[in-house]
Amino acid sequence: QVQLVESGGGLVQPGGSLRLSCVASGSIFGVRAMGWYRQAPGKQRELVAWVTAGGFPNYADSVKGRFSISRDNAKNTIYLQMNTLKPEDTAVYYCNDWPGAHYTWGQGTQVTVSS
Repeated sequence: QVQLVESGGGLVQPGGSLRLSCVASGSIFGVRAMGWYRQAPGKQRELVAWVTAGGFPNYADSVKGRFSISRDNAKNTIYLQMNTLKPEDTAVYYCNDWPGAHYTWGQGTQVTVSS
């Protein structure tokens, strides 16, 4: 059973930065592509970025050039560096494997971008 624990969210002004972390239990982490997802109030959960087992990153168009995803397989951790944040980035952010999001969702971490 893989458990996912996200952290690093908070309140930030537009244009600011945050770095999210997701720690995953279980040895399967190193062989799975992993993704960051987000869900804004009243909207469906969407994929923001994903990173292959080998560390190759991919991004949704809405965050390309602003967000950076990375992973440390030795620490079973993935990161999301978020720069130039916009109010529309406000959401609860989650991690899970990709594609498919097969693991039980964690509690997520709230990101609020507001002046």
